[in-house]
This record gives sequence, structure tokens and C-alpha cells, in this order.
Amino acid sequence: MYAYIPASDLARARRFYEGRLGLRPKEETNGGVVYEFANGTACFLYPTPNAGTSRASQAFWSVEDVDGLIRALKAKGVAFEDYDMPGEKSADGAITAGGAKAAWFKDSEGNIMALIEEAPR
Repeated sequence: MYAYIPASDLARARRFYEGRLGLRPKEETNGGVVYEFANGTACFLYPTPNAGTSRASQAFWSVEDVDGLIRALKAKGVAFEDYDMPGEKSADGAITAGGAKAAWFKDSEGNIMALIEEAPR
């Protein structure tokens, strides 16, 4: 999967993704920056005035410990969203429902991002 993440201010967005989330750029290309993840997945952070206009999640990261990552990212200044949704809410704010545990945050551009941990089978 290859996600496109819009940024109205690319420099600000890079500070967020690299400084707060700890992503490392693979390359700068076509006016934006590519970040690679596991198993050939990646995203392209690109400049556009349309950043933050979607009311749906732009990207999901599959992680092994949502609650642990919430704590680590909060310590770096990432604010998580508090949605009123059905399901069990953890002490750290993740929602467990539908076979997964999830948490959402907005990036510096107003895009909604999510962390997903699959429930054990």
C-alpha cells in the first residue's frame, strides 16, 4: 500500500512526521518526501492546499501495541482524538471493537491518522 498524505505547509508537516512520529525520509521527489515502512509499504507527503479537508482517516499504521504507542507519542506532543464510539475504551484512549484496537490523531495539517492493533485470534 502506498498512501498520499497532503500537507499545506510541507516544512511544518515534515517536522511533525520526522520529529514527533520518528519517520525517516527515504527520498525527496516531485516537491514532496517519501517515507518507507515494512513489507514494501510507504507514503508520500506532498504539498497541496487541500490538506486537512477529509473527514475520514488518511492512513492507518498497523502496530503491535496501540496503548504503548499512544503513551510514547503523547510524550512527544501528539494529541489523540476522543471519538464517542461503541466499544471498550482503554485507559490510554484506544477503542476496541470489531476485532481491533484503534486510536486516532491529527497531524500538523489536520489530516486524521490512525493506529490499529489486530485483536488476538
